[in-house]
Amino acid sequence: MKISNRVKQIQPSATLALSAKAKEMSAAGIDVINLGIGEPDFNTPQQIKQAAIAAIKAGKSDFYTPATGIPALKQAICDRIAADYQVTYQPSEVAVTVGGKFSLYVLAQTLLDEGDEVLIPLPYWVSYGEQVKLAGGVPVFVQPEDGRKVGVAALEKARTARTRILIINSPQNPSGLIYTKDELQAIGEWAVAHEVILITDDMYGKLVYNGNHFTSLIELGQSIREQTILVSGLSKAYAMTGWRIGYTVAPKEVIKKMGTVIGHATSNLAAVSQYAALAALTGDQSVVEQMRLAFEKRLNTVYPLLTAIPGIKLTDKPEGAFYLFPDVAEAVKMTGFATTEDFVNALLEEAHVAVVVGSAFGMPTHVRLSYATDLADLKEAMHRIKKFIEKHM
Repeated sequence: MKISNRVKQIQPSATLALSAKAKEMSAAGIDVINLGIGEPDFNTPQQIKQAAIAAIKAGKSDFYTPATGIPALKQAICDRIAADYQVTYQPSEVAVTVGGKFSLYVLAQTLLDEGDEVLIPLPYWVSYGEQVKLAGGVPVFVQPEDGRKVGVAALEKARTARTRILIINSPQNPSGLIYTKDELQAIGEWAVAHEVILITDDMYGKLVYNGNHFTSLIELGQSIREQTILVSGLSKAYAMTGWRIGYTVAPKEVIKKMGTVIGHATSNLAAVSQYAALAALTGDQSVVEQMRLAFEKRLNTVYPLLTAIPGIKLTDKPEGAFYLFPDVAEAVKMTGFATTEDFVNALLEEAHVAVVVGSAFGMPTHVRLSYATDLADLKEAMHRIKKFIEKHM
């Protein structure tokens, strides 16, 4: 059967493919430490699961819901944003989706025409560019001036008459770096001046460590906020990846059109997940802090172990999310592998440690490691990586 040209140009998710291979090896009895996928190792907090069970028993989860979410959940999202950022939105400005990933997909379908350009700073999350292409848009990857975070100069150099959207992800997947308030202010003012829509992916906004501070673009005044669409979700901070809960906050006319796309694509997010999300957002928030503290401890433990390994370079300690994104070019050279891909494949096959090659994020000499796993496994993984490199030197 003929496959569409549109889909032929789409690359599979490198993180999911890597995780599948690692899980396959584990199922075969191999002791694999999977640092590839961005998923908390915590179970969903008990209070959230109990709320979902109660909704099932009460029959609340048995029927379709409005395409953009039940009113109570949309109000809870508005209330949580007001509590966290002191910014007010209305439920008509909220769409609940099947994960934050689908929020971004629906936005691309809603906002982009054929040939419209979307600026995507490097390094980038693996699905940004593919989702733009699926909507007929053109991803334009922007190299940061300092190799870390983009500024106005790089954005202006990349801007053309077809530039429609800029995606900002902070804390950043895969680097864990955070855009400061001043950096975001400058970017926001530039976007307003050139009528570029800002999509702020704040999925990791609650996972910030060691005294660093997270600022969202929606906090930076009315003109920037009116130009900004917020995408977030509950997967990371609430350990709810399997529940697939994401949301978009945008002008109500955008939300209305998103609802049309959602209605034809998925009808709605599973009702039971919506009631679980309602409990998560309105219940005890200390569970989020407990998990944040655990991630912080892991980061502070594993960072010096990783940077002590020969050939591994990671100057900037991550400030948020739960990833490490070192440059391994020297390690690849030292060990005699031709490419980073060869290095990563051999690391999995020989040392049984799964990491994601940096080309998936636009930086081919890097690899991404997730520290969303327990400390004992993280320490063992660092030991295995070190032994693997020393063996091939």
